Amino acid sequence: MITIGGLTESDRATWENLFAGYNTFYGRTLPADRVDRAWREFAAGERMHALGARLDGELVGIVHFFTHVSTTSDDVCYLQDLFTDEKARGRGAGRALIEAVAGWARARGCVRVYWHTQTSNTTARRLYDQVAVDKGFMQYQIPLDA
Repeated sequence: MITIGGLTESDRATWENLFAGYNTFYGRTLPADRVDRAWREFAAGERMHALGARLDGELVGIVHFFTHVSTTSDDVCYLQDLFTDEKARGRGAGRALIEAVAGWARARGCVRVYWHTQTSNTTARRLYDQVAVDKGFMQYQIPLDA
């Protein structure tokens, strides 16, 4: 059975492994200070938030998210990172994490939850196409390297 809840200090090592898996999927490795910063932000629970999915008590999925203002609506919620361990895929963890974020955002007056994924991420897109609407936007970036 999948359960969703907050992360605790005892989840740190497993969360780090899942977060590393997420970043590896997108072809990046984060330095330790960036990982530490994220964990501190989640623990503070003010700007960035995290939830975990547990299958039979074992942490098998994570989601990171935050709210922000919008010029055209009330606040919105951005689901930034979502990852489940391969052994848990297809068992409802990803869907449960998305639903938990939507419930969290709804309770705080947000009008929508949105996220990005690569067009080639067909595994995740099968789920996303079931739980959300593809609005057809493309993402552009200007890297601002420090």
